[in-house]
Amino acid sequence: LPSSAGFVVGHAGLYQALAMFAVAYFIIGMTVLSVCAIATNGALDAGGAYYMISRALGPEFGGSIGIMFFLANVCGSALYVLGLVEAVVDSFGIPPGQEAGTGVHVLPQSYWYELLYGTVLLALCLLVCLVGASIYAKATFLIFLIVVAVLGTILVSFFATRPLKVPIRLPKANGTETDNGFFTGFSLNTLRDNLGGRYEEDYTTGQMMSFSSVFAVMFNGCTGIMAGSNMSGDLKRPSYSIPRGTISAVLFTYLVYNLLAVLMCATCNRVLLQKDYGFLRDISIFPPLVTVGIYAATLSAAMSNLIGASRILYALARDDLFGRALVLAKKTSASGNPVMAVILSWLVVQVVLFSGKLNTIASVVTIFFLLVYATVNLACLALEWASAPNFRPTFRYFTWHTCLLGIAGCCVMMFLISPVSASASLGFLLLLLLALHYLSPSSTWGYISQALIFHQVRKYLLMLDVRKDHVKFWRPQMLLMVQNPRGSARLIDFVNDLKKSGLYVLGHVELQDLDMLPSDPLQPQQDSWLSLVDKLNVKAFVSLTLAPSVRHGVRQLLFTSGLGGMRPNTLVLGFYDDEAPQDGLARHPAFTSAREEVPLGFPPLRGPTTPKLLSAREYVGIVADALKMLRNVLLARQLESLDKAWELRRAASPPPTIHVWPVNLLRPDSARYADTCSLFLLQMACVLNMARAWRRACLRLFLCVEAGTMPHAQEEKLRQLLKDLRIQAQIQLVPWDAITHLHWQTCQRSPGGPAEEEEEEEGVVNFPSNTTQVSDEYVCAANKLVLEQSPAPAVRFLYLPRPPADTSLYPLYLHQLELLTRGLGPTVLVHGVSAVTSTQL
Repeated sequence: LPSSAGFVVGHAGLYQALAMFAVAYFIIGMTVLSVCAIATNGALDAGGAYYMISRALGPEFGGSIGIMFFLANVCGSALYVLGLVEAVVDSFGIPPGQEAGTGVHVLPQSYWYELLYGTVLLALCLLVCLVGASIYAKATFLIFLIVVAVLGTILVSFFATRPLKVPIRLPKANGTETDNGFFTGFSLNTLRDNLGGRYEEDYTTGQMMSFSSVFAVMFNGCTGIMAGSNMSGDLKRPSYSIPRGTISAVLFTYLVYNLLAVLMCATCNRVLLQKDYGFLRDISIFPPLVTVGIYAATLSAAMSNLIGASRILYALARDDLFGRALVLAKKTSASGNPVMAVILSWLVVQVVLFSGKLNTIASVVTIFFLLVYATVNLACLALEWASAPNFRPTFRYFTWHTCLLGIAGCCVMMFLISPVSASASLGFLLLLLLALHYLSPSSTWGYISQALIFHQVRKYLLMLDVRKDHVKFWRPQMLLMVQNPRGSARLIDFVNDLKKSGLYVLGHVELQDLDMLPSDPLQPQQDSWLSLVDKLNVKAFVSLTLAPSVRHGVRQLLFTSGLGGMRPNTLVLGFYDDEAPQDGLARHPAFTSAREEVPLGFPPLRGPTTPKLLSAREYVGIVADALKMLRNVLLARQLESLDKAWELRRAASPPPTIHVWPVNLLRPDSARYADTCSLFLLQMACVLNMARAWRRACLRLFLCVEAGTMPHAQEEKLRQLLKDLRIQAQIQLVPWDAITHLHWQTCQRSPGGPAEEEEEEEGVVNFPSNTTQVSDEYVCAANKLVLEQSPAPAVRFLYLPRPPADTSLYPLYLHQLELLTRGLGPTVLVHGVSAVTSTQL
C-alpha cells in the first residue's frame, strides 16, 4: 500500500494522485454498495462476485464473468508475487554490475533468478491455501497486525526522521547509475514541487508512464476489498460480514492512501519518489519493520488472490457450466477445502509469472477487475429495475443511480487505461457469453432477463391502446384451436407463417369438470405444450382451458386470450370431416432424429371408429360464435398433407403457386370481388406470400366470368384493385356459365325462386334460403371447376360463407363445405368480418 502510493505520487503529483484515489474509490464504493445489496438479499455460497452475478444475471453472464474474475485474481496474484520479488531483490539482490555481493546483498539478479524467487514465494502461498481457509484467516490477521504496526511506524517516521540524502542505484544496460533522492522533512518547497504531474520512465520496465498506466498500477492496490466476498463460502454469516468488512476496508484504505500521499508530497523530492520504490525503508525509524511489513502485505495480497481464484474456479466447476473441462476442480479435501482448484489456480499463476515484470500485466489485471465490477453493478441494477418483490436486501444504502454510476465509471476507466485491452476483454467476454448461451445446460437459478422482459412488456402493453388502432397497421392475431398436436404439426407450422409478426396462440380445450377433480389437470400439460412450441420453432403462446364442451372452451379462449391490445382477431380451426388423423409429430424432422422420441405427454390420436369430441352442429356453432364476436375465421382442410419443404425445394421451376378464389362459390348470384370477406381473403393470401418461406411462390387469382358480362372490364377493374392494394398476383379468367346454369335450374325448381332476393344486400348469405337453394350437384361442379385449374397449387384459399341463421341447417352447411373442398388438397376457407386493407399512405 505505501510503496504503490509513492509510485503514484512520484509520477502523478499530489493533485492527480488525489484525483486517481477519488476516481478509484468512487468506482469501488459504488461497486461495494451493489455487493452489499446482493449479499444481503439471500444466502451466499462459494464464489463471491461470481456467485452473485450468476444467480442474478443467469449462467451465461455468470460463467463468462466468472472466468474473467478467475483470470483477474490469477493475474493479480502473479502481480503481487512479482512485486514481492522486486522488493526482495531490491533489499537483498547483488547490485547490477557486480559479480559478488557484499553483506546482505547476496541474491543474484536476472530474469531466471527472479522467476525462481517468484516460484518459491508462490509455493509458500500454495502451502497456506492448501491447508485451508482457517489457517489463511489466521495468517491474514497476523499480517494485518504487522501492516498496522508498519503504517504507524511510517507515519511517525515522517515526523521523527531528520532530512537526509538517499543514494539510489539505477540499473542501466552497461552497468549502474547512481542518483540521489532527498527526504527534506516537511517543506513547503518540496510540496510545491510535487503538486503537479511529471511522468517519466519506470526504472523497472523502461516504459514511459502516463495517467492511465499509473492508475492501472494504483488500482490493483485497491482490489483487495473484494477478498471478503470471494471467501463467501467460508464465512459463517456472509450477509453480515461482507457489508461491514468491505465498507470498513474501503474507508480505511482510502483515508490511508490520501494521508500518505499528502505526507510524501510534503517530505520527499520527486527523484526519491520516482527512482526508489522502497524509499520508505530508507526514511523509517526502524527499517527492518518496514521491510517485513511490505513483504507481509504483498504476500497476503498474493494469497488472497490465489485463494479467491481457487474459490471461483471451484464454484464454476460445481455449477457444471463448462462440462467436463473443470471436473477436476470439484475435488475437495475431507474438510471441504477445494484442493484441486487451489492447485489448478497455482499452476495458472505460475504461467503468468513468466511475464517477468509487475507493471507489464498491471493494466490487464485492472481491466479484468473493472469489467467484473461493472458486471456486479449491472447485476444489482437489473435486480433493482426488475422490481421483483423478492429483491429486498437488508442493506438499503444504494439506488439504481449508484449502480449506473459504477458501471459508467468502470467502462470509462477501462478505455482510458487501454482501449485495445478493453476492447479485447469485451470481445473475449462476448465469445464466452455466446459459447455458454449455446452450450451450457439450462439452470434453475432464475433468469433476470425474464423479470426485466416482464417489466418492460407490462409497461408497453399498457401503452398499447386499442382505441388508436388503424387499418394501415392491422396484422393477423391468430388463435389456432388444436385438439391433439400429434395430428396438427404441419397446421401449426402453416399458421406460424400466416401470423405476420402478430400474436399467435395455440388453444386447447380439455373436457373435464374442475369440481370433480382434486387439482388442475392442465398444469402438468403446460410443459409438454411449451416443449412442442420450442421443437416446432414457432413463435406462439399456449392457452389451455377446462370446459364442459369444446364450444364453451373456444368461447372462453376467444374472450380471455391475450392482453390489452394483443388479443386474437382471427380463429383458425381444422376442418370437420371423417378422415382419420395422421400422427404428424412422428414424421416431423424435429422429432425424427436419433436422440429424440415423441413422448411429450400427448395422448395417442383417435382411431377411425372412435367418436369425436364434438358434433357437426357444435363445430358450425363455434364458427358462428366467432363471427358474432367479430373474429375472422379460417378453416384449414388437409393442411397435414402440405409438405412445405418439398414445395419450396421445387421453387426454381416451376415456382409453387397459391390459388385464390375471392368469390363466394356457394352463392354465385351474389358474386363480388370487393366485399370485406373477399378483401380479407386476398390479404391472408398476400400475408402468406410475404412470409420468408413463401416468397418465391406465385399468387394466382381466379376471376369467374359469365358470357355477356364484359369479362375484360371486370379483369381490368380487379387488376386496378390489386394495384391499389400493392398485391402482386396473376389474374386468370374462368368461365363458369355451365356451373351457374346448374344453380339457376335448382332455384327455378325451388319454391319462391331467386326473384325475392335479387335486390337484397350481401347479408342475404346468412339466410336459410341460400343454403337450401344450393344443390349438391352444383357444389360438386364448383369443386370440379376449382380442381381443374392447373398446375396444382401448394395451397388454395376459398371464400367461406357465413353459417345459416337456422341452426337446424348447420349439418347441411358443413356438408356443402365438405363437398366444395373434397380432394382439393391443402385448402383454407376464409371469412373476414373486419376491414384489413388500406390504400392510404
